[in-house]
Amino acid sequence: MKLAVLSSWYPAPPANGSKLRAWHLLRELARRHDVTLLTFAEPGEADAPESAELRTMCREVRVVPGNPHKPEAPLSWRAYFARVPRSYAQTFSPAMAAHVSSVAATVDAIVALQVGTAMYLETCPEVPGIFDEAEISTIRDAASQAAGPVDRWRRGLTWRKYAAFTNRLVASARHTTVVSEQERECLGAAGCDLSKVSVVTNGVAAEHLTVDVAKRSDTLIYSGSITYAPNLDAVSLMVSDILPMILARRPDVAFTVTGSHRGVPVDHLAGPGVTFAGFVPDIVTTVASTAVCVVPLRRGGGTRLKILEAMALGTPVVSTRKGAEGLDVEDGVHLLLADEPEAFARCVLQLLEQPAQARAMAARARALVAERYTWARLGGALNDIIEEVVDTARGRRRSA
Repeated sequence: MKLAVLSSWYPAPPANGSKLRAWHLLRELARRHDVTLLTFAEPGEADAPESAELRTMCREVRVVPGNPHKPEAPLSWRAYFARVPRSYAQTFSPAMAAHVSSVAATVDAIVALQVGTAMYLETCPEVPGIFDEAEISTIRDAASQAAGPVDRWRRGLTWRKYAAFTNRLVASARHTTVVSEQERECLGAAGCDLSKVSVVTNGVAAEHLTVDVAKRSDTLIYSGSITYAPNLDAVSLMVSDILPMILARRPDVAFTVTGSHRGVPVDHLAGPGVTFAGFVPDIVTTVASTAVCVVPLRRGGGTRLKILEAMALGTPVVSTRKGAEGLDVEDGVHLLLADEPEAFARCVLQLLEQPAQARAMAARARALVAERYTWARLGGALNDIIEEVVDTARGRRRSA
């Protein structure tokens, strides 16, 4: 088949969770089909060395300048009253819409990765469209956790508008995917037709399963850019409430945070044993050699690539239940779960002080990832959805 894939993020290099999903799903689809990629890119992104591999994967790569996650133009007063949430009203790109229209007649289906490109499916309703990775739970949770009547009113209004917008996008697509059953249920609460929604989780590269690196004792890692608010909240909790209890018993413990912190003040988070490493060229070896991966997330949606990658690399994980949401894991079998700081610290200390238990748990987690969470398997699941959608559309055309 011939596919057009629309991406909110320039996939190369795959340096954050959204780019990783885009990169690996694109690679899996390109192994099976003739793919044209239409992607947004910020200045300099398309010149990355990994772009050569990206262009080898695809029949054609068309780049539209910009980032739908970073509005640049000021918001007109009319946008406040539009059906489209203001961030997407600001970033709608006529250039992307024109590219989508220009390829529509030449492809069998259009796959839109994330909401930033799903709205372009509406411009070509005659072409079967697949909306990958709808996510709405973060907006819902913000509304439910708002403090004070004004904040509750404002966030409630945002939730209702975003829910209606997402409902419209799901209705315009022939099929939609989410990364967890919790996200699917959230779409149902927004009024979406769940017969058109399937779970295709996040995953990991199969080659991670064979990495074998010696662990560095008394080391902890959190992989995630703190420019994303839920990651900043998790790191703040770790540094202020959890890490001091760990250091009180094991003063040599070192905690490393990887990922961008550009524009985010970190002075108040600095302390004994804390390092903000920024971009790490060899994140695989860094994670694989760390004693424990900590994920004290309290907010956000989706399924956590940081947990799956650590498990694939043989690194034991301690997470909150929110952090592990959407993953088919069992507390005490594949990872340790704790929501309160004191319990979280105890779990981390347990793994640091009982390395045999940590190794056994990590081995079970690695086997689970091999069975259920490789990108090859998940790319195959998305491919099955696309082929079913296209076959159904062709059947309708023949019977018309």
